[in-house]
Amino acid sequence: MLSKTMEEALNRQVNRELYSSYLYLAMSAWFESINFKGSAGWMMVQSNEERAHAMKIYDYIIARQGKVALDTIEAPKAKWTSCGKVFEEVYVHEQKVTGMIHALVDLAIKEKDHATFEMLQWFVKEQVEEESNASQIIEKIKIVGDVPGHLFCLDHELGKRK
Repeated sequence: MLSKTMEEALNRQVNRELYSSYLYLAMSAWFESINFKGSAGWMMVQSNEERAHAMKIYDYIIARQGKVALDTIEAPKAKWTSCGKVFEEVYVHEQKVTGMIHALVDLAIKEKDHATFEMLQWFVKEQVEEESNASQIIEKIKIVGDVPGHLFCLDHELGKRK
């Protein structure tokens, strides 16, 4: 059974993961608006992944006989000035999420909640991948230049993500 403190912290993370999904959905919509279909698709996959992350925690709370408490999800930003700025925001956001996951791990250790600690290890590993993916895209944008005409090949490459 989850402690009240751990349950509340996990519920906050469910809502944060849902916000992440919402943010990436907004980014997908922005890419659609500038006809960058590959980048829009990449962001849609990212949005779906974040929702799956929320559901993983949601299911865990229930499995541990906790109560899920959903909260309001803040509206994300809807416009960006360039493709590079979008992916820079993705990277910063993922770094913030990494900090949140680490705080949950620290809490699980403090609470001596070994089951939650073990469940969170999946998220620790996932965040390494999330930050790396965003960083690699930013580096590619730096190489070709953050100019729409130069980014069509990258957009095509990003569209291959399933």
